[in-house]
Amino acid sequence: MLPTLPHAHLPLLEQATASRGNALLLTGAEYGGGAALARAAFAALNCSGARGMGGEACGVCPSCRALAAGAHPDLLELSPRETTSTGRTARRKIIPIGAVLQSRDKGRDYDTHVFEFLEVRPTYRRRAVLIHGAEYLGAEAANALLKLMEEPPHGALFVLLAGDVRAVMPTLVSRSTRLSVPPLDDPTMHEELARQVAGESSTLDVNGQELVAFAAGRPEVLTHAGEVAAALSAAASLHAALREGLLPTLEAAAYLEKSWTPWHAQALRFVWREETPHARARLDTALDALERALEAYANPGLSFMVFGLGARAALGEAG
Repeated sequence: MLPTLPHAHLPLLEQATASRGNALLLTGAEYGGGAALARAAFAALNCSGARGMGGEACGVCPSCRALAAGAHPDLLELSPRETTSTGRTARRKIIPIGAVLQSRDKGRDYDTHVFEFLEVRPTYRRRAVLIHGAEYLGAEAANALLKLMEEPPHGALFVLLAGDVRAVMPTLVSRSTRLSVPPLDDPTMHEELARQVAGESSTLDVNGQELVAFAAGRPEVLTHAGEVAAALSAAASLHAALREGLLPTLEAAAYLEKSWTPWHAQALRFVWREETPHARARLDTALDALERALEAYANPGLSFMVFGLGARAALGEAG
């Protein structure tokens, strides 16, 4: 299915497709709509059919059908490496030089590499490399990309997504057309949620008000409604257990370990929003320690147990 942009982001699509440069830098919160905008711009640039009123791709031409099927030959997407070649969670987010050059991918972490991808002529109109988390580009990878961006083979387009532009290599920023993707207001978010639920085969079992509050203007969060709802439920259960006693806390922490996803850290901080600033600060410290322990490959069971005890102590001391 082709990305459908909120009406508030359609002017950005016009600006993105009108840009004549080799690179776009889309800045905004993760899940804030930048990825959908990038794919919509790519779809529009390769579309051979009649474009919509807002410049959207037709959705029915060969290029649009390939993108909707998730197998477009002219689009390469890169994200920070989340696992190592041994299957373990990566210690830190990074897009290494191996993502750009096959000869440097010693662990064979990437199936397709940027340099080799761009050597092939486009099947349709234009090849594109979409980079999620451009602030996580390693120095070697960023410099290699910079050379490709200056003279892209076959007029390829680079689209960089970044949450914090200050963390992106300045030379990459200077060579890119920069667009800011703003958060949506709550009424628009509710409209987006209603549209997405209507497109589901069955109604999603979520609390719309809570989901919109959690999303905080980030429309792409809504596409993960089921995962977010599960994370919020687990976070609420742990938060209640912290005040019930030691055994409920340890049981809730053990359940959290088994169900842990990147959404859970956000869900915990969301659930803690009603606590006092002092309590939130101590709870955040406990959560930060847990995330560092997991990044360092510490024993997960022990790490979550320590986190539960630390969070329980944080509430007790804050109270």
